[in-house]
Order: sequence, then structure tokens, then C-alpha cells
Amino acid sequence: MGGEQEGAAVPQSSKGSWSSFLKQMSSFNGDLSTMTAPAFILSTTSLTEFSAYWAEMPRHLVAPATEKNAEKRMVLVLKWFLSTLRQQYASRNEKLGSEKKPLNPFLGELFLGRWEDEAGTTQLASEQVSHHPPVTAYSIWNNKHGVRLQGYNAQKASFGRTINVRQVGHAILHIDEYDEDYLITLPGLHIEGLITGSPFVELNGSSYIVSSTGYTAKIDYSGRGWLSGAKNSLSATIFPHGKEKSKSDVLYTAEGSWTDNFTIKDAKKNTVESYSAKKEPKTPLKVADIKDQDPLESRRAWQKVAAAIEKGDLNTTSSEKSVIEESQRALRKKEAAEGKEWERRFFSRAKSSPPFEKLVKEVPGGSLEANQTDGIWVFDGEKAKEAKPPFAKLSEEIKDGWK
Repeated sequence: MGGEQEGAAVPQSSKGSWSSFLKQMSSFNGDLSTMTAPAFILSTTSLTEFSAYWAEMPRHLVAPATEKNAEKRMVLVLKWFLSTLRQQYASRNEKLGSEKKPLNPFLGELFLGRWEDEAGTTQLASEQVSHHPPVTAYSIWNNKHGVRLQGYNAQKASFGRTINVRQVGHAILHIDEYDEDYLITLPGLHIEGLITGSPFVELNGSSYIVSSTGYTAKIDYSGRGWLSGAKNSLSATIFPHGKEKSKSDVLYTAEGSWTDNFTIKDAKKNTVESYSAKKEPKTPLKVADIKDQDPLESRRAWQKVAAAIEKGDLNTTSSEKSVIEESQRALRKKEAAEGKEWERRFFSRAKSSPPFEKLVKEVPGGSLEANQTDGIWVFDGEKAKEAKPPFAKLSEEIKDGWK
């Protein structure tokens, strides 16, 4: 670990619990999300809220819909995806000083909101569709531009030199104007800074974006190593399907940092897109006041736990979490006795995913892994249109016939 000092960023009162936590992790065999972390490293935010990171800049999400050239649309989809990475994987560290352990959502937990700006209204519905294993499904749509994103993911964590996380699941972006889909796979990640008590996320490996128009983007991630390398680095290429290994067929390249600046260049090395993550304005997400939320919505359900975490009151945090957990156990026991299963509010299981199955052929080793996510999850427009208050406003925004 070089010159890292154990617990350097840990509050003095928590150094003992942090050391014990690290020792426990090093010998733990199972789902790390179930472990109890020291109070100072706990987040007041549930994982269901993380789905919002896909669309905090709606202008980038909808930009491909206004581009008539399919090749250039692929460039804009890549730019949008890369623009989400800082929000998804670094914003909490930048805001709070370190990565925090999020609240583990309960089955049926919801997070709903919308963005309103020059791109129009962009809606979000995020739901915890499985608890064992933990799976979050989400749908984001902008009817003005005919752009829809939906997906689901689970995280499989293990401990080696650090915490390694394999993300299971995918997202699919659909553009109505051209009736085209973009399959988006998810990068692997690991947590650095554990020894000092100031953890942060670093991405690793590769992820893909595959378009139904015949183009693929491969994104490679790397970080600061023992001897060299820059933190949060990315390198990407866009090429026709099946041409990944042919350098002469590369149409565009992207280089830079997913937390700072990157550029996208064409085959002639001309810069066609540039991006500065720290200068890009975000559109605030609008969420109903807690008093107006459904009991299943994240911020209402977890408000007492969040308040206790903010006060550093671990005893109250634990007791309030237990109230929620015991209530959930009682529900599951009742459902089992009646031979029923919890009815998801906005998502349903599907037997297959034709867009995924068509496009995943371009992803080396790609597969649905439905056994890792308790099924294949799709947004159910019919369920959403039947939503009762406080979800009535959401149902008004649903496009007729959207499955």
C-alpha cells in the first residue's frame, strides 16, 4: 500500500471500529452489502436513488434524437454515456469527502422524480424489484424528444486487496424517431482508499455500447497504478460491428478522464466533441415533499434512519433500520403463507429481451445472467398508467402503448 497510513482519514473516535471493519472484510465470504459499516462511512441515500445519475444532464441524454446521421448519433450516445460516469461513480466522494456505504433498498422501494429544463420534462421511475439478490430497475424517459432509457442492475462484491464489484445487468437506450436501440453494458469497479479510511471508486475493465444501426463503442477504464497511470482514465473506440480488432476500421476515438476532461476525435484526428465534467451544469431533480410521498418512496421510508446517520447516532440508526427490516420480513412471511409474491409497481419480469439478445452478440462473453438478477426486468407501461396517487402525475406522462 506504499506510504498509506491506516485510518488517516478516519475520525479518532472511529479508528477502532474501522480497523475491525477492515479485518472483518478481509475474511468475509459473501455479499459485502450485508455487512454493517462504521457510522461515519454510512450514507443517508438509498441505492434506488442512484438511477438518477443517468440523466442529471438531460440535454446530453436527448441530443442523439436531433442528429440525422446514424454514425454521429453513435458519437453523441457515447458522449452522453461518458458524461454520466462522474455523477455515477465520483460525485458522492467529491461531495462528502469519501465514498459512503448506501442504504440497502427493501423490496418494492421506489424513487420517483423529474427534471425540467430546455430539454423538456424528463421522468424517472426507479424500483427495487428484488431483495435477494438486490436488484434495482429503472426507467427514464423524455416524451418531447422520444428518448427512453431502461435497465436494471445488481452488484456482486468480493474482497481481495480491496473491494471489487462486478456489476450485473444492462441498460437499453431507445430513440423513437429512428426506432433504434443502444445496448449499454456496465463497467467493473473497485474501491480504493480503504486503508486510509477515505474510500473512492475506480473503474476497471471494459464496457460496451452496441447500436442497432451497426456501430459498437468499446470503453476501456484504467486508474492510477503502483508505478504509473492517471486516476479515472478512459480510452474508447467506435467501429462497425465485428471490427473491434481492426485498427483501420476505427471511426472515432475518445481519450481523457471520466471525472475531468475528454475529447472525441474522428479517424483524421479532428476533434468532433469535447467535454469538461467539472464545468457542465446539472439540472436539479424534482422530488415530491416527503409528506406527499408514498410510504414506499425512499426518502420517506428512510427518513428516520437518515436523520440518525446525520447525527452519528449508531444506536438509533440500527434500531430504525430494524423496524424497516422486521416489517419486510413479516411481509415476506405473510406472502409465503398465502402463496403470493410481491407485486412490483412499475416493472414486470419478461421471458426474454429481444433488443438485448440481438445486440449482445457484439459483446465478448456477454449474456443476460438472468439467474443473477432474479429475472429479466422491463418497465411496464400498463402498470404505470394505472398508478394511483401520489403516482397519478407519473401516469399522465406515460406514452400510450409503451411496453
